Amino acid sequence: MVAKEYQIIAKNYELAGRASSDIKKTLKNTNIDRNLMKRVCSASYEAEINVVIHSFGGFATFQMDETKIILNFIDDGPGIKDIELAMTEGYSTATELDHSNGFGAGMGLPNIKRIADVMDLRSDHYGTHLKIIFYLGGGFNEGQ
Repeated sequence: MVAKEYQIIAKNYELAGRASSDIKKTLKNTNIDRNLMKRVCSASYEAEINVVIHSFGGFATFQMDETKIILNFIDDGPGIKDIELAMTEGYSTATELDHSNGFGAGMGLPNIKRIADVMDLRSDHYGTHLKIIFYLGGGFNEGQ
């Protein structure tokens, strides 16, 4: 079992992606399928950037055992007011500052849902918890 935790600082664009980079390095040291590694790293990066640009800060956890990889992204407020709307491709509440730093296209959550085996998103005005699961035994259907 591998377990790691990462702090994510709001609006710190220079450190954005640091957790995802470490997760990629960790996965490269395993015999994980290359396509699965790409999916995990993509989802991790998208979720990490969402915490950077939309929250007051938070943290991520990475857990890997013989059967699955679990990513958790937990942040402090303001939360997602309308999850269904946030899941719409192209919808974004990113600021001009976020856009000027290359973020906020409104594809993060839809992309995560498309590539994850399981995605659980819960949010209220206190913050957001995104749990993403990837199974190591295959079973992912690219067409779903």
